Amino acid sequence: MFNTAPSEPMLTQTAKPDEEILLDVRHLKMWFPRRKGFLGRDVSYVKAVDDVSFSIRRGETLGLVGESGCGKTTVGRCIMRVYEPTAGEINYYQRGKTGTEPTTTINLAGLSRQQLIPFRQEIRMIFQDPYASLNPRMTVFEIVSEVLRVNRLASGSELEDRVAQLLRRVGMRPEYMRRYPHTFSGGERQRVGIARALATNPRLIVADEAISALDVSIRAQILNLLKDLQDEFSLTYLFIAHDLSVVRHICNRVNVMYVGKLVESADASHFYSFPKHPYTEALLSAVPIHNPRMRDKGRRIRLQGDVADPANPPSGCYFHPRCRHAQDICKVQEPALQAVTNATLDTQGNAHFAACHFAEELNLRGVVAKDRE
Repeated sequence: MFNTAPSEPMLTQTAKPDEEILLDVRHLKMWFPRRKGFLGRDVSYVKAVDDVSFSIRRGETLGLVGESGCGKTTVGRCIMRVYEPTAGEINYYQRGKTGTEPTTTINLAGLSRQQLIPFRQEIRMIFQDPYASLNPRMTVFEIVSEVLRVNRLASGSELEDRVAQLLRRVGMRPEYMRRYPHTFSGGERQRVGIARALATNPRLIVADEAISALDVSIRAQILNLLKDLQDEFSLTYLFIAHDLSVVRHICNRVNVMYVGKLVESADASHFYSFPKHPYTEALLSAVPIHNPRMRDKGRRIRLQGDVADPANPPSGCYFHPRCRHAQDICKVQEPALQAVTNATLDTQGNAHFAACHFAEELNLRGVVAKDRE
């Protein structure tokens, strides 16, 4: 079931319409084997990610949201190849170095560890917990410079100058580079993590719950820093989060996951104004309303039951046991993620996608509409 890496990278020439796509994930699966029985011979699988497809455009921020355990972090780790995907493609679009060479497509899921080395410089990750992601036995200089030394991108005085430059850019003083992580606050540690991610001049950054472990008072600072860095270095973000109020302010498009599957995908403005999946409507109902006059009018949708077990999901639509709009077809037939024909296209002409049998019939509430009334 598990992929085996070929001896050479798989490269193909892309067509002109793909010039704006940086990463294209197709039918990604990550099934974790779970053995049972006295000798561990009976095997079942936890389907953490099950047939997920999406693309990320150059320079945009794509939000990947959902409840804890829905598989969004697993998607990010598959892209980084921390996990070996069970199946699917992770197509990375790489432009030629001179700018005139044609774009090539590299399937990251089919590369060996050795073949992945140059792409680890272009795709970097910001981790959720700034306390656990930094080695307490290493100084800030050692933490940030390690990737530069390993990839032989800098050495000697040039290495120290590069680390100092990175620290300044994330809002820290260069003389801090000789300190250890325990001397910093959570926000400062996350700035060190961001500096480390920027060290190799990446094109794509996977931000896995990058602010969820931080104090509320400094979340806005880190968000503003990420946006400034995106503008300055032409970065592309996959922003993994569960806080939709944060996603609303930083993301251009939003994908929603539920029990390992994508259930909705849309431009951010359409997503918050006109949700097309009942699960999304429930998530949006928990977003705080900023207008004090409208807070009494917002009705929280409280889902019944628990999130489905990815090792033993229900038949049909995985969400149907908790859905107040579920009908008989939802119990037996799994809905496909497809364009909603009565939804307005976004500014780039892209459709609104939802995995619901009744996406075109339901009139669901959006958070933006509540905020503006």
